[in-house]
Amino acid sequence: MLYDIRQTTTYDYGATVRSARQVLRMTPVDQGVQQRVIAHMLETHPAPTEIEHGLDFFGNAIAWVTFDTPHDRLEISTRSRIDVQPPTLPAPMATPILDIIRAEAFGCADLGPASPAHALFPSRCVPLDPAITDWTATSCPADRPVLAAAMEVMHRIYESFAYQPGTTTVTTLPSEAFAAKRGVCQDFAHVMIAGLRGLGLPARYVSGYLRTVPPAGQPRLAGADATHAWVDVWCGPDLGWIGLDP
Repeated sequence: MLYDIRQTTTYDYGATVRSARQVLRMTPVDQGVQQRVIAHMLETHPAPTEIEHGLDFFGNAIAWVTFDTPHDRLEISTRSRIDVQPPTLPAPMATPILDIIRAEAFGCADLGPASPAHALFPSRCVPLDPAITDWTATSCPADRPVLAAAMEVMHRIYESFAYQPGTTTVTTLPSEAFAAKRGVCQDFAHVMIAGLRGLGLPARYVSGYLRTVPPAGQPRLAGADATHAWVDVWCGPDLGWIGLDP
C-alpha cells in the first residue's frame, strides 16, 4: 500500500536566534520489501546555510542542518511516499520459549544494528523498575513462547492504562507512568520495554506514523493522523524483531 506522508515541525522562539544547528531524523526507514521509501523531500524556512545527509548506526537517515540567518521561527517540512507491505506474523505459540530467547540474546556475539544486545539493558529513558518487572513477570513464565507472552503484556497495558494526553511529558519515567496507569503511546512503550528488559528479554523503542480510520461516512482529513510509538520484541535469530503496539 502506498502512503503519502507530510509532516511539519515548527519552532517559535521568544527572541531572535542568530544561528542554529539541527539534527533531523524525519525520514522513514527503508526496510526493503516490508517498507520501501520511494521518495522523500526535506524543506526548511529559513533555508539552511548548510545541510549534510547520512545514516546513524541503526540505519536511520539523518540530516545535519545549519542556519546562519537570524530568525525567530523555524519551520521544517518533510514529504515522503512510502510503500508498506503488512508483515506476516508467526503463530505466537510456535515461537521460541522465553528461556531460549534469554539465552540466545545474552549469548549473542553480534553487535550489528539488529543485534538484541542493544536492547537488553536499562537506559536513561527506560530505567528498570522492580514493580514493572514483577507485573510483567506474571505473563512471562520461562517455558512460554516469547510472542505469546509479549502479546499478553501488550494487551494488559492496553486494557489497564488510560490514554490521557497532557498527563505526562517526554521526561516522564516508566515507573511514574506505571504508577499513574495513564499517559500516551511513548509511556506505554516505555513501560512494556522496561518490563521485558527487566526479565532479560530484548525490547526496543520504535517511532513512526499512525494511520487512523475516520468515523463511518466521514472523509479522511489531512492532519488527523499522528506520530506514534510502539515496541519491537526480539523473537530469536530466525524471526528477528516483531512490532507490538501497547
